[in-house]
Amino acid sequence: MLAVRQKYRHPVFVLLLVLLCTGVAESQTLYKYTGPDGELIYSDRPPVDGKVDEVRELTQDESGDTVSITTTDAGDRVRFYARNPYYAPVELQLRFKALQGLSYPAPDNDLHWVLPARNGREILSLSKLGEGAIPSARFEFEFMIGDPAARHAQGVLYRVPFALASDLLVTQAYPDVVTHTTEDSRYAIDIAAPIGTNVFAARAGIVFSVAGDNYKGGTDPERDGPLANVVQILHDDGTYAVYAHLNWNTIRVSAGDRVVRGQYIADSGNTGFSSGPHLHFAVLRNDGMQTLSLPVRFKGAGSEVVQAASGEPLRAY
Repeated sequence: MLAVRQKYRHPVFVLLLVLLCTGVAESQTLYKYTGPDGELIYSDRPPVDGKVDEVRELTQDESGDTVSITTTDAGDRVRFYARNPYYAPVELQLRFKALQGLSYPAPDNDLHWVLPARNGREILSLSKLGEGAIPSARFEFEFMIGDPAARHAQGVLYRVPFALASDLLVTQAYPDVVTHTTEDSRYAIDIAAPIGTNVFAARAGIVFSVAGDNYKGGTDPERDGPLANVVQILHDDGTYAVYAHLNWNTIRVSAGDRVVRGQYIADSGNTGFSSGPHLHFAVLRNDGMQTLSLPVRFKGAGSEVVQAASGEPLRAY
């Protein structure tokens, strides 16, 4: 299971000033204890037997570097500048809610752009009307990870993202749908894995997003979904992979890292919207401000091609 927000909306009110939103720090209790197989478990809930190795009070900072739009006063004009800090391209759409003392964009301007990775540039310039009104603008923007022109390379076979020769049970895969009911999860694969199981990159790429400080899990998608620990890796064809529900404080890669196929990236866990320890794996692309999941085929023994099936084991080669 997974509930990860893929579309980001930012309402902004601008009076030729930049208004910044700051994150809220929150203290939470973390319990560290040893599981039945000797694995370390980190959770917001203590074990049933009460045998806890360590209790910590953690502070979570929800602020973060994300896509932004700022404005500058350039004399007779107001310029809009967009910045994409991610190691992946983003698609950006802007909508004006109200304008005062500024010209409206030309009718043929759809206020839509694709920003390359780690890129910032001017996206729009509006002239002042000179009517005495203080120039102001109220707008909102949305962005989506990925270039909508990206297409999945033909014939790609992925590596099962676990240790070679290991057999792990697939608990959910297309067309058997339990929680994968949206377009961004339709072809996702859930694989049962004990907490602490090593996770390896299924395909080479650039890490562009990492979340590894969460340790909560549960079955409420609204409450628990955003708490999944995740690694997201951009592939050379513009698609990207999501590895989710990872264990707390085990991620071994950072944004900007180039990883190779089979590289150890994290440990599996039970964080976020999850009813039990497992890895959620999906390959996604941006289909024009909508995230689509893509069918994935794995390399089997020799020249064998394997497709994950619910209730069947999946072996890494």
